[in-house]
Amino acid sequence: MAEHFLPPHSSLEPFKLIIRSLSARPASWVSSARQHIKVSATARGLLLGLLTTSAVVGMAACSHNVYQFPEHTFAGRPVPPSSLGERVLVGVTFNGSSGGLVILDGLRDLRNNIQNTVQGYSISGFAGGAPSQILNFPEQLRGYVYSNASPYPISIVNYSTESSSGSAGSFGGAANGIAISPDFARIFAAVETSGQLVVIDQQLGQSYALNLPNVYKVASNTGDTVALAMVRNADTLYRVVKLTNTQVTTPPPGAIDCQPNLLPVYCVVPVPGKFDRPYGAIFSLDGANAYVLNCGQECGGGSNGGAGISVIPQAPLQINLLPTNYPPVVSQTISVPGGVTAAILDSSNIYTSGQKLQPNGLYAGFLTVIPLSTLVPGAPVSISDGSHSKMLFADDNTLWVGSQSCANGQRAALAAAGNTTQAANYNCLTRVALNGTTAPAVSIVPAVNQNVPAVQVPYPNTDQNHYYYGSLTGLCWIQGFNKVYTAYGGQIHAFRTGDGSEINNVNITVQGTVLDVAYMDALTNTAN
Repeated sequence: MAEHFLPPHSSLEPFKLIIRSLSARPASWVSSARQHIKVSATARGLLLGLLTTSAVVGMAACSHNVYQFPEHTFAGRPVPPSSLGERVLVGVTFNGSSGGLVILDGLRDLRNNIQNTVQGYSISGFAGGAPSQILNFPEQLRGYVYSNASPYPISIVNYSTESSSGSAGSFGGAANGIAISPDFARIFAAVETSGQLVVIDQQLGQSYALNLPNVYKVASNTGDTVALAMVRNADTLYRVVKLTNTQVTTPPPGAIDCQPNLLPVYCVVPVPGKFDRPYGAIFSLDGANAYVLNCGQECGGGSNGGAGISVIPQAPLQINLLPTNYPPVVSQTISVPGGVTAAILDSSNIYTSGQKLQPNGLYAGFLTVIPLSTLVPGAPVSISDGSHSKMLFADDNTLWVGSQSCANGQRAALAAAGNTTQAANYNCLTRVALNGTTAPAVSIVPAVNQNVPAVQVPYPNTDQNHYYYGSLTGLCWIQGFNKVYTAYGGQIHAFRTGDGSEINNVNITVQGTVLDVAYMDALTNTAN
């Protein structure tokens, strides 16, 4: 993208030299010159004025439209009001009951404009108190933002107008998990406080609260044909079923609940099979399989040996398919030591993250690479401790893994014992350099060491902790610009994908506590 800036001071010198030259000439010279160029005193003044005006106009023209867009924008996307081309959306809360959505310039790493005449950009009309989760859909030019404060609404954000398009509904309680497909036909939410699996059907314009005690995770595929739910401290997996008009008088066999009671539209039913504390699910790129993540020992399970991944064909999980007395649908169980709480896949591998219990009673984080060709896991590789929830591919053939509450794990114990190696760095972000093997190179970011005073975090948060940023709650990839943005310990931190070094965040820090980040102008929905 071409950019136009104010001309440098030196570019005005030719105008100044001409003005000085004409002003310094004696009247006799002007009188003589008048015979040749017909310049009167008035004309000379006019010429000086025109030259001066030209300089001012030139300056004004250069100071306008500093951010330039190509004639044909990517995918025909409109130019937004901010005129920013690489926007990072930031969910921030000020006191837990009031918050906002801030827009940063992800290309130049600024919160203001270049001229510093606009002191910040934001989403107009947004009123959520604690925007803790951004469900980002740059391909569809919109996002959904969940606010973890009463009345727990989920708001629609129009990326073209940089404004809120109203509410898509509310959940009546804190939602531990939310899932939306790119067609936006349905929103699924696990509301553990009320023990309800909420389905907002935007086509019917109705909301259905299915009773499922202790439900705390949900997952849906991109085609909106499969929706799964997980219950805390249980080894049972559930799925959502939508009934047709001919089925309304006969709820499915084994249904836990159907709503509405008299003329049910949606039901929740168990999925037959052996699981070990199911925690989430991802779906194969070809739409063939669902990979259910079994947390195992980290979530209080591990007794039945099912920690890892359960492979299930998507066909028997279809939302419009009534359950029958079919046998267990799990086609294969992939054992992963310690279990899995987050996973991501590409065309070659499944990358899983989780924690394994250590002999001293603490947990340690591990990454396991599972080739799709064999489904045989490689040896676990040590990464950040904590509850893993964020995994993202980025530039320079890297994978980034984020977690929360990392100061309670094995790495913190090593630091306390005086260890001076990378293993004692207990921060919550891991950079993985993918090398085509099941044993990739990893590093904890930022690279610090509590027992080496000179090796500290470069830009500490307001708590002035020089070795630990805190939990990582948001992660996005600025595609093609070799950097990732994070919500890290309640503030914005950005890192270079090439070496994991941190970008100076002095111009991207925001007021309040940062909860989540999203790259609004990504080429695909997978950048967050």
